[in-house]
Amino acid sequence: MPLPKTLSKSLGRLAAVLALLAAALWLGPTPAAQAAVPLERVSSFGANPGALNMYVYRPAGLPAHPAVVVALHGCTQSAQVYADNSGLTTFADRHGFLLVFAETTSANNANSCFNWFQTTDNRRGQGEAASISQMVAHAQSAYGADAARTYVTGLSAGGGMTAVMLAAYPDVFEAGAVVAGLPYDCTKDTGAFTCMNPGVDRTPAVWAQRVRDAYPSYSGPWPRVAVWHGDNDPTVVPRNADELRDQWTAVHGVDQSPDRTSTIGPNQTRREQYLAADGTVVVELDRVPAIGHGTPVDPGSGPQQCGQTGTANFIDSICSGYWITEFFGLDGSTPSPGGLPAPSGLAASGITDTSISLSWTAVDGAASYAVYRDGARIATPAAASFTDSRLSPGTSHTYSVAARDAAGTEGARSGTVTATTTGGASVACWTTDNYHQVQAGRATTDGSYAYAKGSLQNMGLYNTFVTHTLKESPVGHYVIADGTCP
Repeated sequence: MPLPKTLSKSLGRLAAVLALLAAALWLGPTPAAQAAVPLERVSSFGANPGALNMYVYRPAGLPAHPAVVVALHGCTQSAQVYADNSGLTTFADRHGFLLVFAETTSANNANSCFNWFQTTDNRRGQGEAASISQMVAHAQSAYGADAARTYVTGLSAGGGMTAVMLAAYPDVFEAGAVVAGLPYDCTKDTGAFTCMNPGVDRTPAVWAQRVRDAYPSYSGPWPRVAVWHGDNDPTVVPRNADELRDQWTAVHGVDQSPDRTSTIGPNQTRREQYLAADGTVVVELDRVPAIGHGTPVDPGSGPQQCGQTGTANFIDSICSGYWITEFFGLDGSTPSPGGLPAPSGLAASGITDTSISLSWTAVDGAASYAVYRDGARIATPAAASFTDSRLSPGTSHTYSVAARDAAGTEGARSGTVTATTTGGASVACWTTDNYHQVQAGRATTDGSYAYAKGSLQNMGLYNTFVTHTLKESPVGHYVIADGTCP
């Protein structure tokens, strides 16, 4: 097998890449996928120093300003293989979020692994990490994705690169899920193969400092992190799950003793949750019993089932995609209300280009509150107020709140309040044929049909014979406004 073309640049990188080759295959050869998920290739998404490919899965009826989940495949895999087998598209369809599948190739790494171990690819503004951040920016500009609801997950080397993205771009990602991966910057003082097996033990403080060093000027808030790992993983040993837990609990300033433990799924996966002072789960560790190296899936049509097992390293056990979607807050579920009444007086104030402040009347007996933005829970503050920050200018959001008792059980939800951040552009309209709407950057095409950017409304055939009026408000978000645009 030929060595990667980048080996000649650094003897240090040579050792790391050879380690991956010696471990190869992290993921075994991949037979043909059992299903063909329709992916849209994005040929140009901005600067691409890591020479990656970008694919998008856009479910039917995608809402305006959808959440976006970046998915990173494992070694020897591809974007298509990961889309076909991981089960993530099941929940994109169910809950209406955009999936971005980043893909590396054998030109970057002989085994098509993301280069999580190379400083040229795992630092902010460099290589593969920078390319993935550009994909997120493109998803926001081209598809109207909500910058405040951006997440990342990945398997194996993709799990290692997930940890890279959370550390190097904590201002971009709200949360991430590392599946069979490794702590960020493990190879700072050792080799990639040693990190994988037998793993390395560092103090939580040392691990946390490596995350802070990835973006020294950043002071928070930090992404929430879920860790998924098989108990019998011989390739990336389970010690890595513990070290990831140590790294991110220390980043969040909480200790390494779980605040809540439980079992989930049909195979009794052991869940440990680590809570911030306001009750938010900031780190979660899911230990999957009796499986080796791979993504846990559970084929079937049940509400908690997903994925396929006909391809290597997708293991029949538990649908990790279901629980990861829940951890990200994208499932849109409404918990059965407990005994606490709904808060009253919900109001929005102090609105800026990027933040909306909320307040409500305190509920007797409430230990904390759950704040929902656009149907997804985003925070659990202790006080009867909350400021939602890192929003996009000129965007509208609908909020509700529920009181929580000391056990974390939510009561009934309040009424809603809708607020719009400042800074959006005034309404602008354009009337022309679909071909010229696409050429002007107000619409996208899959080669057959045109779609309004932002709303992704189907405008009909991509040609000069179909004409529509598009209204832009806020900037970069277009809707069909035939006969109604001022």
